[in-house]
Amino acid sequence: MSGNLEAKQPLHPSVIPKLDAEYVEFHNEALQYITPPHTLPWSPSLRDAPAVPGSSPLLPVGSTQDINLAHTDMRVFSPPGEAPTNGWPVFIFFHGGGWTFGNINSENSFGTNACVRSKCVVISVNYRLAPEHKYPIAVEDAVESLDWVVANGKEKLNVDTARIAVGGSSSGGNLSAILTLKAAQRSPPIPLAFQVLIVPVTDNTATDEDLWKENALTPWLGPARMNWFKNNYLPNKEDWTKWDASPTFAPAELLAKSPPTWIAVCEMDILRDEGIVYGEKLRKLGVPVETVVYQGAPHPIMAMDGRLKVGAKLVTDACEALAKGLSTL
Repeated sequence: MSGNLEAKQPLHPSVIPKLDAEYVEFHNEALQYITPPHTLPWSPSLRDAPAVPGSSPLLPVGSTQDINLAHTDMRVFSPPGEAPTNGWPVFIFFHGGGWTFGNINSENSFGTNACVRSKCVVISVNYRLAPEHKYPIAVEDAVESLDWVVANGKEKLNVDTARIAVGGSSSGGNLSAILTLKAAQRSPPIPLAFQVLIVPVTDNTATDEDLWKENALTPWLGPARMNWFKNNYLPNKEDWTKWDASPTFAPAELLAKSPPTWIAVCEMDILRDEGIVYGEKLRKLGVPVETVVYQGAPHPIMAMDGRLKVGAKLVTDACEALAKGLSTL
């Protein structure tokens, strides 16, 4: 793809030896020529650009349908075959994209993998995006999606509302972690079976002077892009420490109510340390937590699972953890 194209995001020489070799090859072949959106004037048309390249094909599922909520919609993937006696387990999923990008078609490859390989209904939530819809709108959409599943899931989707898991990637991991805490606060509380947090945003006070410092020069998601996303969604600094923006600041008694948790972080991701810290906080409070660090990997590998072995491994690991988490009740 090189030709006469200009490299818009070349790899910094200092990180090349630390990066997964397949990622380096893919970045040099294709990714470095993509213009980072935070360097362009804002326009909703930026969302029309192709998604992160390199994803695997969608797996065939039993059925696909879209369901409308009050302000948005959800895509539902149901597994092939006959449901268990009490209905399918269900996984509510939130895509990544810095609260700014992504839609109901985003990360459908992961959704179909989770559906088929974890044998559960997967509901991908098309939450509203910043900067048009700032914090806490995305959280409100997440809560509505869970309320809908509890109220309607058995009748309309044949799901077992005693076996609900939630999860997401990046900004979607942020919304998922927050949703588990919101579920614990409902009256009555909504018991969740499991959560899957993939490269999650848990601390919106992080900077390149602390948690991001070691990986400040890594590709794809650097401090400038992450701060751009944050300022789109959380323009008011006083909101950064609210736990429904940064779940790491939730009170201990609420964090302790989190369901068993699987966390994936990437060694070469600025979000690595906040994901690790969040897992350690939950573990110290008695929550069963498994945190996996993907060596040499930068932030977006889940969506590059068709091209990168480390991305395919993350997807496989997540599906296996989800299947186990939904079968232990």
